[in-house]
Amino acid sequence: MAQKRVVLFTAPGCVWCGRAEQFFRKNKIRFNKIDISRDAKAAKDCERHGCRGVPVILIGSKWICGFNEPAIKKELGLK
Repeated sequence: MAQKRVVLFTAPGCVWCGRAEQFFRKNKIRFNKIDISRDAKAAKDCERHGCRGVPVILIGSKWICGFNEPAIKKELGLK
């Protein structure tokens, strides 16, 4: 089964963004990383979906605000 598309929205100095990135690498999850401090459109997209801080994780069409490991695992079908 193909992996859902994963996008990690980050900002410089964000500890939880680093933890999310480590989680994806440890679980061999491919992801695109977007720095919202450099991409105003991406920042607005996150806000529009109710996320006011980082990290924001988009898995398929599901937006997850913050590093919510149980929600991430559920969306990716991980145990």
